[in-house]
Amino acid sequence: MNWIILVIAGLFEVGFASCLGKAKETSGAESYIWYGGFLICLTISMVLLIKASETLPIGTAYAVWTGIGAVGTVLMGVFVFHEPATFWRIFFICTLIASIVGLKAVSN
Repeated sequence: MNWIILVIAGLFEVGFASCLGKAKETSGAESYIWYGGFLICLTISMVLLIKASETLPIGTAYAVWTGIGAVGTVLMGVFVFHEPATFWRIFFICTLIASIVGLKAVSN
């Protein structure tokens, strides 16, 4: 169950990074809405990370959480913010995914 909580926490990390990206593109009241989304996603992500780390090793939990956030944020950048999807970006994202799966496989 804590692995599911950790994955959800990682998805909220993608949410707060994406909100920062959208806030950067806007101005006025709209940017404050995106900053509000950032704070909400950040809070939920941290609370879920704390909950998951109660039974998972903190080193593994943190690495998986940041890995999910990194992969998700890059994918959001490519598909939402139209950032380049070069061969090397995709290659290293794939190695990061393999590392996350490996950490899950060797954790108790």
